[in-house]
Amino acid sequence: MTTQEKPVVLVANRGEIAMRIIAAARRIGASPVLAASVADAHSPAAKAADRVIVIGAAQANLSYLRPEQVAQAAVNAGAAVVHPGYGFLSEQPKLCELLEEEGIAFAGPRPETLRAVGDKGSARLVAIEADVPVAQGIEINDPSEVRALGEKLGFPLLIKAIHGGGGRGIRLVTNLDELEELAPQAAQEAEVAFGNGALYLERYYGLARHVEVQVFGDGEGNAWIFGDRDCSVQRRHQKLIEECPAPGLSEARRKILHDSSRRLVKALKYRGAGTVEFLVDTQSEDVVFLEVNARIQVEHPVTEEAFGVDLVAAQLRLALGMDPELPQVGPVPPASVIELRINSEDPDNNFMPNSGVLTEVTWPKGPGIRIDTQVETGYSFPPYYDSLMAKLIVRAHDRKAAVAGALAAAQNTTIAGLKTTLPMLEYVLSHEDFIAGEVPTSWFGPIWEERKAADNG
Repeated sequence: MTTQEKPVVLVANRGEIAMRIIAAARRIGASPVLAASVADAHSPAAKAADRVIVIGAAQANLSYLRPEQVAQAAVNAGAAVVHPGYGFLSEQPKLCELLEEEGIAFAGPRPETLRAVGDKGSARLVAIEADVPVAQGIEINDPSEVRALGEKLGFPLLIKAIHGGGGRGIRLVTNLDELEELAPQAAQEAEVAFGNGALYLERYYGLARHVEVQVFGDGEGNAWIFGDRDCSVQRRHQKLIEECPAPGLSEARRKILHDSSRRLVKALKYRGAGTVEFLVDTQSEDVVFLEVNARIQVEHPVTEEAFGVDLVAAQLRLALGMDPELPQVGPVPPASVIELRINSEDPDNNFMPNSGVLTEVTWPKGPGIRIDTQVETGYSFPPYYDSLMAKLIVRAHDRKAAVAGALAAAQNTTIAGLKTTLPMLEYVLSHEDFIAGEVPTSWFGPIWEERKAADNG
């Protein structure tokens, strides 16, 4: 089959996820074309694609966040499908609608689904209708007049942005004065990050774990459930380490998580890959719905490796009208997998991002090791985007072996020229609390401060 005869996949993203989509496109016999900013026009992902279409300047708001430019690139490429990856336009209905007008498929949910779950208030209502457990919460109509809402719900509370994710627009408040002061700040941050400052308040579970369920739907109500992931090692609501399966879940809790997620997929007639996120309280039996991420997740490799599936290839197959070729699997995978997010940040300087040329990059090798990245020796890491450099994924026969394997893999990784989060990851993997499993989302901040204080002492 020649390149001209192959269906064209426009990859509307960059970095490691662009490389991942390019690999999946080749796996299904498609031709990958990269939509890139000027800064990424000669990146490793650009070299891996069959063709590159420049869609704008380096800044994301002038390139990757422009649905009209991405849609035009898809037309110019003769694309049969556009894969948006995660972030950027992956959950924006506007891009879907522009592509529909051109007869081009979108490797993701329908626009109406994106609207239903992209607004956390709307997603909450969908969850309630699907008999999914939710936390007590309420939408904020005016950030400057929130005292009455705080008095109604009680404390502690989380202020959360209705749109977007990545920890932006989130504030923890413990009293009325904090609520009144921080709500306008959260609204402003959400407006800058997502173009919408809408907020809501939700009960805060201080010792909860962040557990999510990987789902896949055929768009007609049929659902695949690919287990659960624990993403509780977080800094300021940003995930640092993810693992599959989530450790220490009882059969009853796992059943609640999986059955709730299946009901949501059916209720939404969800199409493609997605994640249903929950809080699992460690002080009670509470399991409460957080949100639906209507896209492929950064941490999807842990599920792929645990269950032996290719979720990105399945997305592309489904979008092209083909069988996604996914198996029905049991609730617990036959392997344990851990993913480490390696960021271009200095963990000893308040995780300050840095950019520049990488003078040496070497990765560990061996059974059960996977690296998702585009960085290599000589690569100039740009200052314009997210600080994620690579994902180091390790699979083993059980969690103890996976933790030990992930630590060894991190210790045998070299990234020179910039500060990275590798030392922090090694510290977490060596910590007795993490080794024991089941740490809450509030765990990392205090133990990292203790480590810094011990170093300075």
